[in-house]
Amino acid sequence: MEQGRASGAAAPSSPHPAVRVPEQARGEHTHSEPPAPAAPRLVQRHSVRGQVLDALRTALVGGELVPGEVYSAPALGARFGVSATPVREAMQQLALEGAVEVVPNRGFRVTSRSPRELAELAEVRALIEVPVMLRLARTVPAARWTELRPLAEATATAAARGDLAHYAESDRAFHRAVLLLAGNEQLVTIADDLHRRSQWPLTGRPPTRRADLIADAAEHGALLDALIAQDLPVVQSLVREHFTSAK
Repeated sequence: MEQGRASGAAAPSSPHPAVRVPEQARGEHTHSEPPAPAAPRLVQRHSVRGQVLDALRTALVGGELVPGEVYSAPALGARFGVSATPVREAMQQLALEGAVEVVPNRGFRVTSRSPRELAELAEVRALIEVPVMLRLARTVPAARWTELRPLAEATATAAARGDLAHYAESDRAFHRAVLLLAGNEQLVTIADDLHRRSQWPLTGRPPTRRADLIADAAEHGALLDALIAQDLPVVQSLVREHFTSAK
């Protein structure tokens, strides 16, 4: 998922030696510039946390972290080559997203989810997004929809590889781009959170097949065709079907 930094003079030891930051971010300065002592730790900590968060999301979507299992921050830190601190920070974010739950004195348990929860998320997404897409189909010119073709193609590429983690990212990127045309940032934020929650693996469900991903990705291209044609019944049908079959 979604680094190198410019090298410079030796800096003080860091809890995350693999992450390098620019000289001024490490607190170094020239005679003409005042020192910036607070920058190093902030830049470095957030950089590491972001990388760990991306890695954990990939592991969750890909099924490497199993629903119902408890994982400790130190063990995951060793896996990613960082200290436990950025792992705990990333896991706290995942807890807010509903992917894990805190287990006191043990770590974090990957949330066990049911088909009913997935169906409920699909219903809420449809209630929010279907009316918006129907409105956009009436008002957005064809050229704007054509600009989204590369995003639809990116989902098809990830699906053809059977790359579930990258498919999840490209799928959300496509839907975000569509909803951004509505000009409502709150809508985009809420819809993206629901979308991400719908992508966490279900308990006891077998791995998603490549054929399912390919079929799911094909619906993006079909949706763009319907939006360009302003075919409202097809838009509504495709969006609802896409949500109920979302992986």
